Amino acid sequence: MNLKQKRAELMAKAQETMDGAKAAGVELTTEEATAVQELITEVQGIDEKLAAQLKGDQLLSALGALGGSSGDGGTQPMDPGGDGAPKRGGAKVKATSLGDHFVKEAADALLAVKGQRFSITSETEFKAAADSHVVTGWAAGVPLLTDYDKNVVQAYRPKLTIADLLGKGQISGNAISYLVEGAREGGFATVAEAGAKPQMHYVNPTAVVDALKKIAGFIKLSDEFIEDAPFLKSEIDGRLLYDLAAFEEAQLLNGNGTGQNLTGLLTRPGIQTEVGTWIGDNPDAVFRAMTKISTASGLNADGIVINPVDYQTFRLSKDANGQYFGGGFFAGQYGVGGVPVDPPLWGMRTVVTPAIAAGTVLVGAFAQSATLYRKGGVRVEATNSHTDDFTNNLVTIRAEERVALAVRRPLGLVKLTLGTAAVKP
Repeated sequence: MNLKQKRAELMAKAQETMDGAKAAGVELTTEEATAVQELITEVQGIDEKLAAQLKGDQLLSALGALGGSSGDGGTQPMDPGGDGAPKRGGAKVKATSLGDHFVKEAADALLAVKGQRFSITSETEFKAAADSHVVTGWAAGVPLLTDYDKNVVQAYRPKLTIADLLGKGQISGNAISYLVEGAREGGFATVAEAGAKPQMHYVNPTAVVDALKKIAGFIKLSDEFIEDAPFLKSEIDGRLLYDLAAFEEAQLLNGNGTGQNLTGLLTRPGIQTEVGTWIGDNPDAVFRAMTKISTASGLNADGIVINPVDYQTFRLSKDANGQYFGGGFFAGQYGVGGVPVDPPLWGMRTVVTPAIAAGTVLVGAFAQSATLYRKGGVRVEATNSHTDDFTNNLVTIRAEERVALAVRRPLGLVKLTLGTAAVKP
């Protein structure tokens, strides 16, 4: 018997008592009046529960039609719409992020159907196995009696920008194959009429195959957290996908190519090298690396990747008069103009990131030399049937992507090792 049926039964009992006294033409006895009052009090309690239930339904609807739950317990059908965007009840549902998209599509299903896997994929670019997101330390019953803030204070998270430097490509297979030209022998020349023409060829073009590599990981959440849709969205967008992107960034730079690792930009065969002879030579070494790109590949450098510690050395360097080359902390160079924020090195786009080791700088014509391929976008899947999740009221949420990195013009990249000597050798 639900609340509405219970309320109707109580009202009928109260009305029956009142009607009996009226038909008999007598007043209610003390016992009858007390009984009616108790019934009315119980009805009022049910009304409060129904009002709270209605408010909860309204809040759920405000979350963006998470599951289309209707008042009679039914479910409104999903209408894919003509443009492929999900719709519920005829209204298009727009997701602002992959976490929001996952919550809109799978939150109700996670709560309603246990043991089933749900897969939500984004084709648009929008991260310890035994660790679960289960809050510990509360006394028994406390979470039921108090409200609490589920927003965990986030750790330091550097800006991710390496993927933005690279060219973007699409791939239909599982790998990308291409040839990297070797050095040219011979060349064109002027010839006399009926004279012999010079021969030339490119030495040993190298066939390269860069296969898609899968980057994946998962987290575990308790059922209590899964029931909180905004928290679930923040976990996917703010933690899981960030960590996935951070690992991708490290692979793009430093992947060693063994096993399922990408071959990163710094470990790619055929890239050029440059060395700074001492600290004072390092700015010139950066420019020499830019020149090497132009002369060896015919491309123009478009970016520099540098560790924050090394960038600090460049930024705080001074001339013989004690003036900052990049502008002081109160004014620009030599007191002229405003203070530049993170001024670029040699006018190049300068990416300051701890993803590259201190003492190493990568200078490149990134957009033309390398291409990043993604297949299938980022996929987020959830299930409560992993190991003992069902019996422990846990849900496993997995995120993964498939990427490939192709470097067709390795001569368009220069790995610079900065000098450490304090004086000129």
